[in-house]
Amino acid sequence: MITSVLPTSRDKTVHADTTTPAEESITAWALAARGGDREAVERFVRALHRDVRHYVTYLGADPQAADDLAQETFLRALGSLHRFEGRSSARTWLLSIARRAVIDSFRHAAARPRLAGTDDWQCAAERVQPRGLPGFDDGVALAELLAELPEDRREAFVLTQLVGLPYAEAAHLSDCPIGTVRSRVARARTSLVAALRDAERSGLVGAAA
Repeated sequence: MITSVLPTSRDKTVHADTTTPAEESITAWALAARGGDREAVERFVRALHRDVRHYVTYLGADPQAADDLAQETFLRALGSLHRFEGRSSARTWLLSIARRAVIDSFRHAAARPRLAGTDDWQCAAERVQPRGLPGFDDGVALAELLAELPEDRREAFVLTQLVGLPYAEAAHLSDCPIGTVRSRVARARTSLVAALRDAERSGLVGAAA
């Protein structure tokens, strides 16, 4: 069932507003990396690379460019580490850089001549997950459905339910009250569950026919 791709509420809300030791370690690595510790740099990048890639992919960027955007995010971050003071978690700080990288990519794409009239997501959603991995079909389905959500709800859902950011930090990153983030996530979840159920019913009807 493709509904299994949606995380349950309890999966993400148990520790939704707490800072885990892992978060503290990642922030400590970022601070150490600022001082030139190469091992800390490697640990920092490895710890957050998956989250950054998920974020730039599901935020609406071209999945084909997700690796490039993730690399650009880390290049910007490593070049700005001297300004990181640990006032927020390193994850939140890094995702704010990823957010700007995505926005810049949209602006760059908008400035280029459009070579085709096709919907980017219609073509790209099929490539959102590496082929041959478990859950590929589910990943495609979720990517397609996320693309239909309003941008603010999609970002709130991705940050808290897929990346696993605490609601308070997602609110800080999105520059809105924590209650707004909770509301956006709840509405996104309702829309996604309804759409997934519709897709399942359509599949059953098609199979019966």
